Amino acid sequence: MLRSHTCGELRIEHVGTEVTLSGWVQRIRDKGGLMWIDLRDRYGVTQLTFEEGKSDATVVDQARNLGREFVIQVKGKVVERYSKNDKIPTGQIEIETIELNVLNASQTPPFIIEDDTDGGEDLRMKYRYLDLRRNEVREKLALRSKLAIAVRNYLAEIDFLEVETPVLIKSTPEGARDFVVPSRINPGEFYALPQSPQTFKQLLMVSGFDRYFQIVKCFRDEDLRADRQPEFTQIDCEMSFVDRDDVLGVFEGMTQHLFKNIMNVDLGEFPHMTYAEAMEKYGSDKPDIRFAMEFVNLNEVAQNKGFNVFDQAELVVGICAKGCAEYTRKQLDALTDFVRKPQIGAKGLVYVKCNPDGSFKSSVDKFYSQEDLKAWAEQSGAEPGDLILVLSGATNTVRKQMNELRLHMGTELGLRKSDEYQPLWVVDFPLLEWDEETERYHAMHHPFTSPLNDDIAKLDSAPGEVRANAYDLVINGVEIGGGSIRIHDREMQKTMFKHLGFTDEEAKAQFGFLMDAFEYGAPPHGGIAFGFDRLCAMFGGTETIRDYIAFPKNTSGRDVMIDSPSPVANDQLKELGIKLS
Repeated sequence: MLRSHTCGELRIEHVGTEVTLSGWVQRIRDKGGLMWIDLRDRYGVTQLTFEEGKSDATVVDQARNLGREFVIQVKGKVVERYSKNDKIPTGQIEIETIELNVLNASQTPPFIIEDDTDGGEDLRMKYRYLDLRRNEVREKLALRSKLAIAVRNYLAEIDFLEVETPVLIKSTPEGARDFVVPSRINPGEFYALPQSPQTFKQLLMVSGFDRYFQIVKCFRDEDLRADRQPEFTQIDCEMSFVDRDDVLGVFEGMTQHLFKNIMNVDLGEFPHMTYAEAMEKYGSDKPDIRFAMEFVNLNEVAQNKGFNVFDQAELVVGICAKGCAEYTRKQLDALTDFVRKPQIGAKGLVYVKCNPDGSFKSSVDKFYSQEDLKAWAEQSGAEPGDLILVLSGATNTVRKQMNELRLHMGTELGLRKSDEYQPLWVVDFPLLEWDEETERYHAMHHPFTSPLNDDIAKLDSAPGEVRANAYDLVINGVEIGGGSIRIHDREMQKTMFKHLGFTDEEAKAQFGFLMDAFEYGAPPHGGIAFGFDRLCAMFGGTETIRDYIAFPKNTSGRDVMIDSPSPVANDQLKELGIKLS
């Protein structure tokens, strides 16, 4: 063996033991007659000592010729450290080095490989294999591994089978853009990389695998952001002979298990909220319920008072910021500037200060009396010392704008505590949503989602009112997972395809294999998929999923380390029958 112990293993009880360590040189301190080297591996750092007159002269000379990130093996004796370091687990001991072997030399790295590095993000992405040596990065991947193992163990214990599904599949028109792969042996035809294993896991249910899961790589050709990558990982699950409560119960249990065993956090029972309620109260289908500040409809008390902006609005909506009546003009102007940002798009902001003496001061005093503003306060549940913030406009638009303002206020007031976790099941999503551009309905989730039984009769008469038997798991305003009870009946699936604008021929060409499978005894089934990268980021306390992926892409979808994507040889293109314009 090249080592008897790791660099994070030795303690005071090992004093007197002869050991062999291997690792990377992290830091060298040479004081002339005495030299120290910090040796690092995945497990920690151990200090090596070299002393002129005591250590072998050849070994001292070898040590002086080392550089940062050299890979070395040392043999020596564990001794008690004179100047102890209580910041590291090995800080009570050091190694009196007897023998040193250079296993591999290293160029000077382009940035310091320590937690407090001097390397910018682009540079560290280019040399990702060096960045992965840093504790901060390595610990994130260790957390990812721990989560994956915990998921597998939990699901295996309750009889789930892990089954791999194909990576080269059929392209379908729904959802995001597919990554397509040309087939050399089938000229002019293409595979797609899976956006999810959706149809395959349903086929596994038809096959009798009543509890399936896999931690699977998926691909979507979308614009990127901090929590999105072109290739991502999800915990994909499906169950047969279940209703919605069965699925929610299993995966609520799994989520509770992960938080308890990895973070020692007890989540308790998850509340349920309908999509309609979430949009009405929070303006979002993934509300952050760590704090209140629910929306209040002010139409009855704010309209028909001569203020044209409100009178012409479909919705006048407010939130109550507790204890914020003392906000200065500068602070209120900053909030106005915030809602006017192009990505939010509000034209302005109305405020009402509920003064401690019971009076009111607003930005629309010209149009509203003290009695009018008192009615606003009563409607909003506002008390003396509170601040009411109001937006108006088209219902869907103004709800989205107010959601952004609410989250902003929650952050400003310290109400979105990073060590507090509030899970929520959001249920009863719309089955279909109208697309003005294509002038047809699209599936809000995917074409295989079952409608609620109570709404099936509306599919022909009022398709936009039909609710889906679908659900999302939201924690702290982040969608962690989502799924639905699936359609398992061929005729219902045909009806769904019809409402999505598919002809019978198009539906058969795209999904004929699934429709045929439904002819052979498909059981009732449903499932869920968790965004595994996003779950890792939540457990790690950060927002970007990129930190938890070993070799991520940048925001342009490029891997700058291997320079991908890149051109391919003309011979390859010719084989594939592809000609670039």
